[in-house]
Amino acid sequence: MAADSSARRQPTFAKVDQLRPGTHGHNLVVKVVDSKMALQRGRAEGGPQGRQQMRIAECLVGDETGIIVFTARNDQVDIMKPGAIIELRNAKIDMFKGSMRLAVDKWGIVKAAESPAEFTVKEDNNLSLIEFELVTVVE
Repeated sequence: MAADSSARRQPTFAKVDQLRPGTHGHNLVVKVVDSKMALQRGRAEGGPQGRQQMRIAECLVGDETGIIVFTARNDQVDIMKPGAIIELRNAKIDMFKGSMRLAVDKWGIVKAAESPAEFTVKEDNNLSLIEFELVTVVE
């Protein structure tokens, strides 16, 4: 067994304009432009055992190449404050009504970026406004 096999591989970070429908495993550093609560269900305390509060927020996040809608769930909502620099690990692209949405499930990480990144978000390139159509190719 190699001595360095336990050393973790450094993640490679992608840019927003590289995201494509149906892809996953993206690592990104983005700035939160906007955040709106989309759904809030359940009670925080006093509810039946096992029933948790469910919160979903639609957040506009981006970098110097473009912006995309990020669907934040539950604890992720608290981190997604406008102006915050966020590190997304193992993010995936979900399709919603023909447009791309960025999401991080239980296999990924959403956290405040450790090193403050200074960049201006390119807001005139919104990847969530591009409509994709599923085309069946017959061979």
